[in-house]
Amino acid sequence: MKQLFISTILLGCLLTAGCKKLLDIDSTHAVSEENFWNSHEDTRTALISVYGLMRAALADNNAFWMYGELRNGDFVALQRQDLKAIIRGDLRAQYPLLQSLSNWRRFYAVINAANMFLEHVGEVKERDPKYTDQNMRVDIAQMRFMRAYTYFCLVTVWGDVPLITASHDGVFTSKPREKQETVLAFIEKEMLQSAEDLPYQYSANDPQQLGNYYNESNARWMGTLARKLTAYAMLAHVAAWQGKYVDASVYGKFVLDNYGKSGSYYLSTEDLTRRGGYFHWKQHNHILGFNFDWGHVDASFSGHIEELTLARPVVNKALPDIYVPKDTILSVFNLPQDERFSLDTLTGAPTSQRYFTSFASQVPIFNKVKEIQDGGTTDPSFRIYSSSILVTRLENIALLQAEALAVIGQQTSAIELLNTIRDLRKIKKYDASEGDLIDAIFLERRKELMGEGWRWFDLIRYQKIKQNNPAFLELIRNGGIYWPVANDVLTQNPLIKQNPYWQ
Repeated sequence: MKQLFISTILLGCLLTAGCKKLLDIDSTHAVSEENFWNSHEDTRTALISVYGLMRAALADNNAFWMYGELRNGDFVALQRQDLKAIIRGDLRAQYPLLQSLSNWRRFYAVINAANMFLEHVGEVKERDPKYTDQNMRVDIAQMRFMRAYTYFCLVTVWGDVPLITASHDGVFTSKPREKQETVLAFIEKEMLQSAEDLPYQYSANDPQQLGNYYNESNARWMGTLARKLTAYAMLAHVAAWQGKYVDASVYGKFVLDNYGKSGSYYLSTEDLTRRGGYFHWKQHNHILGFNFDWGHVDASFSGHIEELTLARPVVNKALPDIYVPKDTILSVFNLPQDERFSLDTLTGAPTSQRYFTSFASQVPIFNKVKEIQDGGTTDPSFRIYSSSILVTRLENIALLQAEALAVIGQQTSAIELLNTIRDLRKIKKYDASEGDLIDAIFLERRKELMGEGWRWFDLIRYQKIKQNNPAFLELIRNGGIYWPVANDVLTQNPLIKQNPYWQ
């Protein structure tokens, strides 16, 4: 079962030089050996492998932040020309990093592994009496969600993409790109179906998942697997991406009405500065996240935003690759007493180092995400990280719901949600004298989610709502908001056509 272990190895040695090579290995046989699909141990291995492949896809070359945070965002690059090209939107620049990021193959490895699981899981049910109907139903729901989420990543980065719902198992049939509207409809259908069968928690006597899931306690699974709340949260994001804000508000309301059932809660700003904050390993507050658990030997040197943002005095690195300029910091964090960042009105010094340190220097250090080694280490000689790739959390959904409600005209409820986050960060409540409500909500998202991979996608949604930037609107109309498709993909599949903007 040599190829099977390719997927599971990714969980432990992700993104070292050797593991980057693993991403280039044909994944089609990852879970298809003849002596596989016999027992529930096999389904567990295959299921975890899909999560591992997705983590690899997002972490490889820090793709999660390259796609969502850098382009036209708050960060600037000091020296690296490839990062400067991404920031200015020159995505056809001839750098190995951009060529790798333009290739969607690693995402289709996830999809193929999920397809393989869905096609073979029934064989395990036939062969292993210990594999219950409920276990299979929950496993299938997870795989349908993971496949749908992977397609959402593909659509937001490339627009139209091939829609493949069957494993190729060694023989990949070339398929053309489907219109993203078709793919998005598939995503919504799959996520809704998975939401029906997913539990709120695992190994917690949820009626939809009784007993210990794969003989592990709740602590083993918290924040690591897709749950009912995960599906509805991502459905809200999918609907907002399409501009279907009535639907987004329905899905968002479900999350905000039921988050306690999943063990989630709003996090205070103090959680940013103590071990166990937003990005620490795995936790229920990660409505969707991919963790690098130090206790499971998952910490790594690469695949974390800290690799790009930290430098002295936090770690032994002369300068960060990217940083947020002082002018940007002061314009974004424009309200006094903001616990994320603000200046003391008497001394002019920062009131905390929760988001930034070394503010007095020419290059402030983005300090918000700082999970060095096990998260409790401050020794700057360590440059191995265990922070999770945190896709969405409760505060994100609250602000997304505020956005949806503001767009559909429910201003009072939108303001209440905006103030929920403002209260957590100890800043004054919103009032009309500040200006437009939509502007205030997106500014709050900019503050709260800085460094979490949402800035570029927020800019797109904002312009679709406000339509006040002609150049950006032209970019949307011409498909320039998407990445070009890698030349390797175009060469291997003649049915794939380049995004017109990048031809």
